[in-house]
Amino acid sequence: MGKLQEMKQQTEKIKKRLDSISVDGDAEDGMVKVVVTANKKVTSITISNELMAEGDKEQIEDLTMIALNKALAKAEDVSNAEMAGAAKGFLPGMGL
Repeated sequence: MGKLQEMKQQTEKIKKRLDSISVDGDAEDGMVKVVVTANKKVTSITISNELMAEGDKEQIEDLTMIALNKALAKAEDVSNAEMAGAAKGFLPGMGL
């Protein structure tokens, strides 16, 4: 039971660390940029003045979605890598 408690504590430490790791995604050469934590919390969305001046609502929405999906994919990769690294110490025979 001690290993299980230790693993739970390690998981909580990783989750806190993931809150401090930021990743970003952008679209259309940076016209839209989204920053999220590795825990997938959006911390900022930046839309260029040039894109806003165009006033194309649908384009802004599409580019924001693209940038957000890129950032979330990066966050997922970081999160998975962190969790897999922690799991190796507790599950050595699992091939993680």
